[in-house]
Amino acid sequence: MLKGISACSLSAQRNCALEKCCSKVASRCVTSLAEKKKEIANGPSLGDFISGEVSSQQYAGKLKRDPSEPERLRLPPWLKREIPVGKNFNRLKDSLRELNLHTVCEEARCPNIGECWGGKEGTATATIMLLGDTCTRGCRFCSVKTARNPPPPDPNEPVNTAKALSSWGLDYVVLTTVDRDDLPDGGASHLAQTIAEIKSRKPTLLVECLTGDFRGDLKGVATVAVSGLEVYAHNVETVEALQRHVRDPRAGYQQSLEVLRHAKRTKPSLITKSSIMLGHGETDDQVQQTLKDLRDANVDCVTLGQYMQPTKRHLKVVEYVTPEKFAHWEKVGKEMGFAYVASGPLVRSSYKAGEFYIANLLKSRQQDSARVHTEI
Repeated sequence: MLKGISACSLSAQRNCALEKCCSKVASRCVTSLAEKKKEIANGPSLGDFISGEVSSQQYAGKLKRDPSEPERLRLPPWLKREIPVGKNFNRLKDSLRELNLHTVCEEARCPNIGECWGGKEGTATATIMLLGDTCTRGCRFCSVKTARNPPPPDPNEPVNTAKALSSWGLDYVVLTTVDRDDLPDGGASHLAQTIAEIKSRKPTLLVECLTGDFRGDLKGVATVAVSGLEVYAHNVETVEALQRHVRDPRAGYQQSLEVLRHAKRTKPSLITKSSIMLGHGETDDQVQQTLKDLRDANVDCVTLGQYMQPTKRHLKVVEYVTPEKFAHWEKVGKEMGFAYVASGPLVRSSYKAGEFYIANLLKSRQQDSARVHTEI
């Protein structure tokens, strides 16, 4: 039985890091794997992403604005959620502080922090952000602090992270990172060291790492790909036409696709994963093409979620995409052949049900591989 599977259901995308990573690194699953498999066999349902019973047809508010309009759109009801604080909140916070670990939950001001850290129904979640809490890039949708020369990485972070994860009794974890263009290898060796430390303490722990693009340096991609992880994630973030508008100029659509292609080339057994935010003004044809490009890059898993403006200084939401439209993209993604698709207003890179499914997929592939070797 899986004791814990990494994820964080980020109900509102506050920033780049949330989209790049909300990953669960502290969870306890009280439901058997067999029961969870039944729940997620067909991926997350539309009801997982809607608060209350209000549908988009019943909502009379405005869902789309002209990009030139100064007013911000009001939040539709399906994006409103309660933020409970459970008994695990302070325990998890104290544990992270003791080990000097950073979380995206805090740095990105995620409104889900109470629910995720509170451990509703026995499950507590948090997000470890490696390589510090300061990014060298300035994506226009991201509220994580930035600097040209952040403090050097904590040399104890790989060991402290591994120590925390091994003590929390997990079976699946997701690691994430800020971009570190100031480092010679973009931080690739630090990520690889962290993964190696985790695996040395608990070899059975399934590891997903959500990386940056290492400025297009494929050596960095390969360094992480062969470090021992099972899932290599990197996000294209938005459609190709909006890349320069949404992301830092040092990022790029084709560069991100090449990161994903190279990870798979380096280690074909890896599961690769990417994410798209909707609501920046993209067209249906552009979303369709993005999904096709990801499949052509041999990406296995994809998530689609709603962009939300973190502060007044960041990009305004052009459109609140309806739950029905997200359901449409989930159907399209499955028809294209993705192994897993999570699509909904509240979905983020690591949707909470996704890791159960991906862990199942990994174990199924391992069993199939073992069966083939036995027959040979």
